[in-house]
Amino acid sequence: MEYHIRQYGLQQGALEIQYIEEFFGEFPRRKTASEVVARLGNRDHQIVMAEAPLPDDPGMVVPVAYKVSHELRASETDPKLTDLVTRLADCVAFENRKILYCWIGGTRRDWRGQGFFRALTEQQEAWALDNGFDEVVVKTKNRLYDMRGTLDHLEFNVIKFEPNPDDPRESKVYLSKRLGGAVLDRHRSTRAVVQVG
Repeated sequence: MEYHIRQYGLQQGALEIQYIEEFFGEFPRRKTASEVVARLGNRDHQIVMAEAPLPDDPGMVVPVAYKVSHELRASETDPKLTDLVTRLADCVAFENRKILYCWIGGTRRDWRGQGFFRALTEQQEAWALDNGFDEVVVKTKNRLYDMRGTLDHLEFNVIKFEPNPDDPRESKVYLSKRLGGAVLDRHRSTRAVVQVG
């Protein structure tokens, strides 16, 4: 199967993210286009979306998975990113390295288990290598078992675990993957990528 991926520029991509998040019921709060622009506007970033035909109407192609990632710097000014860098300081080396943070993403329920997220991740890794990144970092919650399983299959390593004493399911899990040519050698998906302004 060939996966069809669109890579978006900032303005159009922010609108697409705002639209697709409406299909994810598990997100307590959806991102707005203005939030996406504010976060990504002054940093290296990537917005990618996988598309597939509807099962009952193959002529209708819809977005089924997406991924948004951006550069994470040692000296951040946004309070959320400053906190993230502080939490990662003992397990991620920022000095003289480019770190890519997987900010948001997911696959619509009806399309899960079909390789869309893997294809997006492999496209992200190829882009990150082309853009000089050394490592990819992602944060998730312990209760997101499907996501943790996917990251395990994609060979991400747990680098930190922050237990939540009140609810272990809410514990935070930080994972990373160091990039290099060997990472691309292990890619399995066939992808057709279209750049969209």
